[in-house]
Amino acid sequence: MKNIANFLFEVGMLKRTPRTGFQFLGSGAESVAEHSFRTAMIGYTLAQLDGQVDVGRVLQLCLFHDIPEARTGDLNYVNKKYVKADESQAIEDLAQQLPFGADYRATLQEFIGKQSREALLAHDADQLEMVLSLKEYKDLGNRYADEWYPFSLQRLQTEAAKQLAETIWETDSTKWWFDDDKDWWVKGGSE
Repeated sequence: MKNIANFLFEVGMLKRTPRTGFQFLGSGAESVAEHSFRTAMIGYTLAQLDGQVDVGRVLQLCLFHDIPEARTGDLNYVNKKYVKADESQAIEDLAQQLPFGADYRATLQEFIGKQSREALLAHDADQLEMVLSLKEYKDLGNRYADEWYPFSLQRLQTEAAKQLAETIWETDSTKWWFDDDKDWWVKGGSE
C-alpha cells in the first residue's frame, strides 16, 4: 500500500506542475492536472462521437498521458529542441513500483505509439485541449493565439477532431452560459 500511496502523491504533483508553453504565448497558465482533466473530457467526447472505440480506454489514455511529467516536468516545444527528458525511464521507474505497473506501462506505450484508434483519439484530445485554451486566450485579446492555432490543427489526426477544432475556433468561448433569457439577466430570478 505504501507504493500506492506514493503513486497517488506523485499524481498530485501534477496539480503543481505548470504547463510551460503559456510563457511563450504571453498569457495564461494551467497545471498539468488541469490540462489532463479537460483532455479526458475531450477524449470521452471524441470516443462517443466515434462510436467504434472503447470509451474507457480513451479516458484511461487521456488521464495517464502526462503522468510522467510529475518526474520530468512539462517540456514545451522550445525546451524539447534542447532538453531530452528520459520519459521512458520515468515510465519504467513508476511501473516497477506499482502492482498494476504492466497496465500503466502498456497504457503509456499505446499512447506514445499511436497504433490504436483509441490512442489517436487521445492524442487529438490532447491537442484539442490546447485549441480550447488558445481560443479562450484569443477571446480575451491574446493576438498570438491565431499564430499557434494552425500548428495545433495540423497535429490532429481524426476528422471529428478537425471538425471540432474548426467549430471551437468559430465559437465565442464566453457565450456558453449567456442565453437569451433577458428577464433572468435583469431580475436574477427574484420577482
